[in-house]
Amino acid sequence: MEKMWSGRFQKGAAKLLDEFNASIMFDRKLYKEDIEGSIAHATMLAKQGILSKEELASIKEGLAQVEKEIEEGTFEWKISDEDLHMAIEKRLTQLIGDAGKKLHTARSRNDQVATDFRRYVLKANKNIIEGIKALMEAIVVVAEKHTDTLLPGMTHLQHAQPINFAYHLGAYLSMFKRDIERFESSYERNNISPLGCAALAGTPHKIDREYSAKLLGFDGVSVNCLDTVSDRDFALEILFNISTLMMHISRLSEELILWSSYEFKFIELSDEYSTGSSIMPQKKNPDVPELLRGKTGRVYGALVGLLTVMKGLPLAYNKDTQEDKEGVFDAVETAYISLEILKETIATMQVNEKNMLKACKKGHLSATDLADYLVEKCDIPFREAHFITGEAVAKAEELGIDLSDMEYKYLKEIDERIGEDVMSYLSIENSMNARCSQGGTSTQTTKEQLEYFKNYLKEQK
Repeated sequence: MEKMWSGRFQKGAAKLLDEFNASIMFDRKLYKEDIEGSIAHATMLAKQGILSKEELASIKEGLAQVEKEIEEGTFEWKISDEDLHMAIEKRLTQLIGDAGKKLHTARSRNDQVATDFRRYVLKANKNIIEGIKALMEAIVVVAEKHTDTLLPGMTHLQHAQPINFAYHLGAYLSMFKRDIERFESSYERNNISPLGCAALAGTPHKIDREYSAKLLGFDGVSVNCLDTVSDRDFALEILFNISTLMMHISRLSEELILWSSYEFKFIELSDEYSTGSSIMPQKKNPDVPELLRGKTGRVYGALVGLLTVMKGLPLAYNKDTQEDKEGVFDAVETAYISLEILKETIATMQVNEKNMLKACKKGHLSATDLADYLVEKCDIPFREAHFITGEAVAKAEELGIDLSDMEYKYLKEIDERIGEDVMSYLSIENSMNARCSQGGTSTQTTKEQLEYFKNYLKEQK
């Protein structure tokens, strides 16, 4: 019998079952976490007198050899071994004999896989945080050059009020900062050790869970073993956090796609991060942001998939949770490359300030400023001011000009209470800079916001 659990079985597993049941072809990605967990477990067993010092030394030496074989590509992964835990333990026993058979004392594959997978997710949390920081730093570099570059701010994808380009980018800095906070919170909440929970109810062996947790870098141990071996909240959390991150990336990607079109031409993406058409030689396609937008749906699928797996599971461990890893592995790798390529795309794009300014001359962006003028300077109730401004916009449309270019005489005809000082209110640049309340779009407040994000990123180092 090859199976390490097959003592009570009279027949070997069917080949079809081996193929259906095995996770070894994907969970071997956790080999480092598994070997590190086994070393910590063995060290704790030796400390408690369950293993001898000689047995511990032999186990450590054997596991080091197994790790070397895996990294050199000489380790033989067999589907019949089911998972990486059995494969590593089997090879260890081949190398060192009976000492290898003692390694599994006081643990189960249930707490073993929960430990390995949790540690992988915790590492991924930290790595993704670093990727978000690098993206934010790239955005800040671009934004600092454009604190007075006028851009039409939009609602409903319609021109609304003038803002500056740095302010627009600052909105994404806010989103990505929240993403970091979510990953940090998740890391802190989930940095607890499952090791020592065994199958579901703990173990009669006199182990020291706090000690093995410390060796593995956990902040502490889980409270209830029944929950711990079946808990995949940490995996769901990273999938939710990546999904939210990718949603923010997708929103920015959508704008990069729009801005790089001939209808906007606000930016031009670098040749390094664009592609062409196989039939239309003039094309320069924004494939990077399009792929980022598409990969967001892929990550959502991983989240919904694991939620569906977990929704009806009774306590404690069930084989269903073998389906927890592939979606997480894929989502994590997607997050890594998405953050890196978006960072480079933004760092290398060209900003067309003239086209942004030209776009600000469409849609009467200073209309709200005229209404504000009527309220502040003429003591006109806002609802009446709103109506008068509407008449001014209609006149501008009739003349075929933007409200910001309207001559004073036409405004005076609409309402004689309007003074010549109104012209400064209609200036697009003045309109942008007038919004100087905290969090507003003026050049000065935008610079303050960028300084806030720069300080935040410095504090994170």
